[in-house]
Amino acid sequence: MSSSTDRPDWLVEDLGPKGAAFVNLSDFAVPPEESHGSLFLPDRLAKGYHVEEIRDGVYWVSVGWYDCMFVTTGSGVIVLDAPPALGENLLAAIEEVTDEPVTHVIYSHWHADHIGAAAMFGANVQIIAHEKTKELLERFPDPFRPVPTETFSKDATLEVGGVRLELSYKGQNHCEGNIFVHAPAQKVLAAIDIASPAWVTFRDCDSSENLSGWEQAHHQILEYDFDTLISGHVSKLGNRDDVVEGIEYIDDLVRYSREALETIPMEYFHESMDNTYRAAFRAVEENYFAALVNYVTKKTLERTTSNGKRWEERLNGADVLTKHNAFSILEKTRLERTHNGYMRRDGSAPEKFFI
Repeated sequence: MSSSTDRPDWLVEDLGPKGAAFVNLSDFAVPPEESHGSLFLPDRLAKGYHVEEIRDGVYWVSVGWYDCMFVTTGSGVIVLDAPPALGENLLAAIEEVTDEPVTHVIYSHWHADHIGAAAMFGANVQIIAHEKTKELLERFPDPFRPVPTETFSKDATLEVGGVRLELSYKGQNHCEGNIFVHAPAQKVLAAIDIASPAWVTFRDCDSSENLSGWEQAHHQILEYDFDTLISGHVSKLGNRDDVVEGIEYIDDLVRYSREALETIPMEYFHESMDNTYRAAFRAVEENYFAALVNYVTKKTLERTTSNGKRWEERLNGADVLTKHNAFSILEKTRLERTHNGYMRRDGSAPEKFFI
């Protein structure tokens, strides 16, 4: 990966199978231009951020890999999330378009990568979040993520200066307390860490805690009346077609994961296990999951999708990241979905049973 003369001391490259493998830029397919979004816009390159009005006072701010939303109301600015990667550039973006002070901050969820700069708004703002978000921030305090001052359990409406935002919690998905924020008049929806417009979702389905809920949340997005989607990541705004595209990709992973689990027997890898070698069962597990992941990855990437293209031609990073998402969905299928029955006393198992 690098020569010995320019390798920093912290870079570990010699672990072999014990460590994580590095990739090269040449390993990746050329990404579709539709995925670039704000990455190469002159203002983002010059200032470090890009800000644009979506519609009627609703603004989007992007640093290139993290983004968020703010709304001018005439009576103060409402901010949704404060990613530390944006940090004070978010203040600069707001000041670029309005003299109104920030009066309200909404937390989409409790994760520090999305709200870890919220303390910069000071102590006089109202902070609104789901009650689970408050519970988690009280349990794991962080001075940069002030505890919410107002919470709700299912649905709430925030109206400032005649501007209305609808907040809704539909159950655990990416994490507990992750909410939808809808601006109905502007037809803008924020669904953070769910859909990834024009990109494959980051590895392990964006580290989502409940894959069944995360998968369901994509369909819940389509229940809203919106034209523009803010996702929190991936450098670009989305729309309904982007969500539908993401659902097709996830459906492939889910379908092929179940097919792999119902097809590949772990017993195949038991045959090489030496009973005198105490670590052997872990080796069997590693090879079993490698077989599962490779099966799902091959099936997903070789399929001709609904528009006649393969996924690496449609979604940025699909070729190299699909294996990580495949592992996550395989494991969550084992944890969250039926195994088609259970072992019987006589040692037999139902058809398509998996462990």
